[in-house]
Amino acid sequence: MNQTASEKAEEFGFRTGDLVQEWLWDDDVDDTIRENIETLTGEELVDEEYDSAVDGAIIWWRDGDDEDGLSDTIMDAYAVLGQDGPLWVLTPKPGRDGAPGANTVQNASKTAGMNASTPLTVSDDWNGIRLRAFGKSSNR
Repeated sequence: MNQTASEKAEEFGFRTGDLVQEWLWDDDVDDTIRENIETLTGEELVDEEYDSAVDGAIIWWRDGDDEDGLSDTIMDAYAVLGQDGPLWVLTPKPGRDGAPGANTVQNASKTAGMNASTPLTVSDDWNGIRLRAFGKSSNR
């Protein structure tokens, strides 16, 4: 198995100097993912109250949270995302507490006007799904 994105944070598409916003943090998140992103970028993650442009975003989402709320959070995160930077939804893996249904993130993404990629393993307990606006491709 290849190194996970948490071990190789650049797989998220973040770069040195990037400011990454974190949404829906709770005490169940994988701190190794957070620390590796901060090490790669050289910047601390900013929370959802940060209201200036950012270079990337991660959204921690669990089943039981409102799917419409996820669509709203995706739109809020994308609104402050500069230059179509990387936007990820991180969810518990299938079989883990809080794992969403197979189409939940895809449905919420479509509602928010985004395409969702195939899930990528980012740690032992979390998957990551990269989102892109319809009709947009990323240089990262």
